[in-house]
Amino acid sequence: MSRVGKMPVALPSGAEATISDKWISIKGPMGTLTQALTGLVLVVNENGMLKFSVANDSREANAMSGTLRALVNNMVEGVTKGFEKKLNLVGVGYKAQAQGDKLNLSLGFSHPVVHQMPEGVKCETPTPTEILIKGINRQSVGQVAAEVRAYRPPEPYKGKGVRYSGEVVVIKETKKK
Repeated sequence: MSRVGKMPVALPSGAEATISDKWISIKGPMGTLTQALTGLVLVVNENGMLKFSVANDSREANAMSGTLRALVNNMVEGVTKGFEKKLNLVGVGYKAQAQGDKLNLSLGFSHPVVHQMPEGVKCETPTPTEILIKGINRQSVGQVAAEVRAYRPPEPYKGKGVRYSGEVVVIKETKKK
């Protein structure tokens, strides 16, 4: 069994797990998330600790035990604390504005860019050059952040564009004659 799959997942107070044959559902103060189970991994709830074990000795079962444990751990963390990604806009005139479930971006194009937020993901703009993307599902928060960044990724000569907070953009030197 994988090293990650051997570690149990602790359910904090306020979170509860429901395990059926095909699904595992985690309910917490911020919402509910469900994940499909495979027949390769067995999940057991013992006194608030979710334990994972392989059903057979195949490589696939070994790999899925670690994968499923990581997914369930992210679900528990999401329904208790939530996830957030922070994006920064770098460039003259680049700004963002959150309006309900839409994010309006001015990124130097001749038209404004409007990004529709999916269900379960919220965005905030504390300042016009900062975007906070929040949600309980780690995958969807990361996907929305990647989609917003893809509108204008940082370019290598001046560093202008949308970047993750803490991302380092290596600036190239311009051509010399």
